[in-house]
Amino acid sequence: MANPLYDRLFGAHAGRQDVFLQVPGQGDWSYDAFLRRTAQVAHALVAMDLAPGDRVAIQVDKSPEALALIAACVQAGVILLPLNTAYTVAELTYFVDNSGARLVVAGDAARDGIADATGVRVETLNGDGSGTLMAAADNQPETFGTVPRDADDLAAFLYTSGTTGRSKGAMLSQGNLLSNAETLADYWRFTADDVLLHALPIFHTHGLFVACNVTLLAGGRLVFLPKFDVDAMIAAMPSCTTLMGVPTFYTRLLDDPRFDRDLVAHMRLFVSGSAPLLAETHERFAGRTGHRILERYGMTETNMNTSNPYDGDRRAGTVGFPLPGVELRVCDADGAEVPVGEIGTIEVRGPNVFLGYWQMPEKTAAELRDDGFFITGDLGHVDADGYVTIVGRGKDLIISGGLNIYPKEIESVLDDVPGVLESAVIGVPDADFGEAVLGVLVPEAGVNLDVDAAMAVVREQLARFKHPRRLEVVDALPRNTMGKVQKNVLREMFE
Repeated sequence: MANPLYDRLFGAHAGRQDVFLQVPGQGDWSYDAFLRRTAQVAHALVAMDLAPGDRVAIQVDKSPEALALIAACVQAGVILLPLNTAYTVAELTYFVDNSGARLVVAGDAARDGIADATGVRVETLNGDGSGTLMAAADNQPETFGTVPRDADDLAAFLYTSGTTGRSKGAMLSQGNLLSNAETLADYWRFTADDVLLHALPIFHTHGLFVACNVTLLAGGRLVFLPKFDVDAMIAAMPSCTTLMGVPTFYTRLLDDPRFDRDLVAHMRLFVSGSAPLLAETHERFAGRTGHRILERYGMTETNMNTSNPYDGDRRAGTVGFPLPGVELRVCDADGAEVPVGEIGTIEVRGPNVFLGYWQMPEKTAAELRDDGFFITGDLGHVDADGYVTIVGRGKDLIISGGLNIYPKEIESVLDDVPGVLESAVIGVPDADFGEAVLGVLVPEAGVNLDVDAAMAVVREQLARFKHPRRLEVVDALPRNTMGKVQKNVLREMFE
């Protein structure tokens, strides 16, 4: 019996001397060197009494060694839990307790606190002194007998952000991850000649299971930056062919005059996801570079579901078509499909859809239908040409006086107001209507926004029941590490 995920992503490159990881300022890793280090780490995990199916929580800074640890988990049949480096010890304790993780790999500063709070073994990755995971791996053999696994065996738990209640551990199988990588590599035309500029974190599905897995599957190369930095991005871009990023990447690059058509003349693909990309950013980017950003749609529980086409019209404001092998429907509250063009809840089915929530059978039953469709909680519609548009999360829907109000529609109007950089629309408690609409605006640099003028634009373009009760101006919208606006934080601010 094989190990499909390891065999296809990693094992296929055994012995290759081609560069896999290029780390500016630190040197290159060949595929061969990376896989030899992976084997050593897999031996170290087994020496720590980790067995197939055990869980390892990983909260470390991005590095080649961190990626080798992730690959070693796959090779050893261990389930990995990549965790946001911003999580506190209290938050991490919940993930460890809930998952039953037997090992935590964390940063030096947090090691003792995590050990005291969780009671499980904690190792650091590259810290000073002996006893770190990499030190334990140093004297291990450079080959490892890959542990057999099936496509249905679990490969990873990804915990949801937990903005409403406790975070849920989405169980992702080898088949979930491999099928999605295969689809994306083909759909986006990745080959061994591609060099992907990688500035995303690797604790999230975008940076790990999309960017890394697609590159590995194609046998390409990663320029592996520790984080997004405009100077580092511009310096690395001449040697790259593709970039995957969040909208913030593109807006910050566009703010730098060095980012121009000549710099990206050799690039073939720019992908954006994890948060909505403004239509204005699409158009500015196309005007500056001659490239159309390809926007796609995915989530923790499913990896990628849709994508704008590689060839054809990449429509601003849409997330394109369902990927090959993925079925998508838009349904009302009773689960019945709505007519084309009408807004409803997006549901998806396919080999990319997760197996359920760890130790939460009731939640799994509530969100995974008997016919295999997953209720995403995202609101959207499909137009006559088949393009999917996301209008917001179901929990962000505003119901005022019994009428449904979709924040995205109002945000689109506000974003076009002169002087507005971006906006967010939320519902706040109201004694008469249950909820009232509140608009939060971020001005462009140096602009003193006229909120009355902005409100006049809204009144002109939208029905009265959609008008914000008031507009607030802030310096910046609160965002998580993947660039998504945290509307729960805004609701708390203005409640």
